[in-house]
Amino acid sequence: MRLTRTWHLSDARQSLVLASFADRLPEVVYWGPPLPESEHIETLAEAAAMDVTGGMIDANAPVSLNPEASRTFPGQTGLIARNAAGQPLAPSFSFKSETASEHGHTLVFTDSNLGLSLSFDLTLTPDTSLLKLQTRLDSTTAIQVEWLAAPVLPAPAHLDEMIEFSGRWCSEFLTRRLPFAPGARLRDNRTGRTDHAHFPGLIVCGAETRNTRGEAYAFHYGWSGGHRMVAEELADGRRQVQFGHASASMARGQRFQTAPLYAAYSPEGLNGAAVLFQRHARDHIVTGARTPRPVHYNCWEAIYFDHKLDELKSIASRAADLGAERFVLDDGWFGKRDDDTSSLGDWVIDHRKYPDGLTPLIDHVKALGLEFGIWFEPEMINENSDLYRTHPDWVLGPAEQIRGRQQLVLDMAREDVRAYLHDRIADILANNNIGYIKWDHNRVLPVIDSTQSEGVYALLDRLRTGFPHVEIESCASGGGRIDFGILERTQRVWLSDSNDALERQRIQHDAALFLPASVTGSHVGPRHCHTSGRVLDIGIRAWTAAQRHMGFEMDPRELTEDEAATLRQVTGWWKANRDWMMQADILRLDSSDPAVIAEQQLSEDGARFAVFAAQIRTSDQILPHPLRLTGLNPEATYSITLTNRDDASRLSRGAPLLKQTDLEASGQYLMSHGLTLPWRFPQTIWVLEGRRL
Repeated sequence: MRLTRTWHLSDARQSLVLASFADRLPEVVYWGPPLPESEHIETLAEAAAMDVTGGMIDANAPVSLNPEASRTFPGQTGLIARNAAGQPLAPSFSFKSETASEHGHTLVFTDSNLGLSLSFDLTLTPDTSLLKLQTRLDSTTAIQVEWLAAPVLPAPAHLDEMIEFSGRWCSEFLTRRLPFAPGARLRDNRTGRTDHAHFPGLIVCGAETRNTRGEAYAFHYGWSGGHRMVAEELADGRRQVQFGHASASMARGQRFQTAPLYAAYSPEGLNGAAVLFQRHARDHIVTGARTPRPVHYNCWEAIYFDHKLDELKSIASRAADLGAERFVLDDGWFGKRDDDTSSLGDWVIDHRKYPDGLTPLIDHVKALGLEFGIWFEPEMINENSDLYRTHPDWVLGPAEQIRGRQQLVLDMAREDVRAYLHDRIADILANNNIGYIKWDHNRVLPVIDSTQSEGVYALLDRLRTGFPHVEIESCASGGGRIDFGILERTQRVWLSDSNDALERQRIQHDAALFLPASVTGSHVGPRHCHTSGRVLDIGIRAWTAAQRHMGFEMDPRELTEDEAATLRQVTGWWKANRDWMMQADILRLDSSDPAVIAEQQLSEDGARFAVFAAQIRTSDQILPHPLRLTGLNPEATYSITLTNRDDASRLSRGAPLLKQTDLEASGQYLMSHGLTLPWRFPQTIWVLEGRRL
């Protein structure tokens, strides 16, 4: 019998069992539904051994938490490193120590010949049941690390698909299903930020898995500096999933650490995993968020760079009249910033536009009862700026690099750069009544280096310590930097620069696989959308924003009286419901009509919910399919109201019950048969409210 060590992380939702054979690196021998307390874990470890046959080496190299080249591992290894002479390192780690905590273990393995120590921090988070896994490598001498994987997890053989994430500016969180096949699916995001095209997530599932049914294994790498993902099927059929920093982003040194890898098993479809991520982000990652969440107004698409004090006061007054509770002054208030070609880095108030500083505008905004917020893009610099003329040496990357959005990047690894930015931002915050920062990041990086993101984290941490009352939004041309790493330091994300409600419906729907409503900014944009050119009715624009942290981003003076009345009504509804909705689970609904995007927001106690069903385009059939709900008590009775039944078109000529009165029905009926809704035009939305009787 081989010497076997085992570890078991378990709660009511999932179990993870690891085993180390002969003191070698541990491997996952079970991950799935919770095992009974009577389960003999040592037996499971022995039962995990697989056979060998012709054409194979005499033992299977393990898919360990860090697969080793020294074990003749046939796939992607968990560590690629070189010594000072440039020679590849092939460590052979053995057990050194373990430390148990209340919710996990720290396991340490060493290679004394090479002076290396590999540590795994393994936690199953209480309440939210997420695996939080992190790898650290220590060396007694300076080495070069090209790749270090967070603890490696297997993908089960019976689930043959993966859902990965891509996207672009104004179309973030695109999902795509791919089949598992022999070989490696590799995503290497070398943009230096989370990026629109590379959200660091993956979901392994079956062909039958949908929002409300089937199994799913979900992964998220909580890091803002670019990541590498490997989803690999070995020739022998075993599978592994690896996440870590983008390749070549780690430098020479003696200590290297991955970001946390968060993972969850769900037997209840995609929603089962999504809810765990939503709850963990809302309740354990984000700290210091304003409660209740204030209705947000941002002036960018109203004025762009054309700052006139009287106009801004007028806009603020109109926004307050419509229900706004926060006013954010966007780009253009500093330096000589009349367009996007100058002044980044010169964080001083432009006295051409604000001869008396920001005080007159802030005083007006505060008198309206609104919080005042302001825009910064601290990591960037224009060549046409006083800062660049003084410190061209502060620029990240080579002088001949391609510019991005006519701007360069500051080297955030430099302490003097961070000190300068801190002092300028702190001066603005200390001398003005400001409660909110929109922190932007509008280009990819010319050099991929993890120290850049570490420097950003350090600056954010210092500012939050000095100004704990100031909320910060992570914006990167919209959704270019959204991950659990940045959310540990911010309270809101700007999901996308697209204020097109139809685009937003899809983006919000897919982002809900990981993000809660409380941190997800969503705004009512202009009637004529600036990013899509589409003209949309105020109804779908307002209700789409009301599905997340609601705000406005247009010139509110463009609204007709009818549009203003609708916006006030929806904003009032959101305020009346935000306390429970911002703590609700977002459950994506499986619509049998692909023209409909629908979700159900279910309160913590399950006693109330809201359903949003958006008709994105014309349906292929004449009449609406019933919309089946989820997450209800089948034995309970619920009362359902069609909140916006007055929006029914004249072409809806029949008499569906919900168009006339409320419906009372069992949870079983609502989940099995579903709601029969009135006919409607495309580019409209139905909103329903439910209460358990």
